[in-house]
Amino acid sequence: MATKNECAEALDRLATKLGGLDDEHREQHRLERTVSCRIPDLDTTFHGTLKDARLLNVKSYDNGSAAPGAQIRLTIPSDDLLKLVDGRLNFVSAWTAGRIKVSASFGDLLKLRKIF
Repeated sequence: MATKNECAEALDRLATKLGGLDDEHREQHRLERTVSCRIPDLDTTFHGTLKDARLLNVKSYDNGSAAPGAQIRLTIPSDDLLKLVDGRLNFVSAWTAGRIKVSASFGDLLKLRKIF
């Protein structure tokens, strides 16, 4: 099981990866949504804003405290989060296998699939 700090670092790497898109690709992935990522094995939820293919203002909340609502909600075990961000886990395969749970509109799901 990964630690809370490792998950926070993985989300930072994801933000860097998304921020590294060139202008053309960033325009293709234009999506401004609030995002939460619940890590059940750590009893933690990370919350931030996805804007212009960047993940901004990420904060963590213990699941005993109320994280703000989000337009896109992910639930993923800590180890799978690290694998996803490092490219060792395919988003669509993990989602269809139930390893990742996603609550979002259909259009948002299509855009997320392209980002990951």
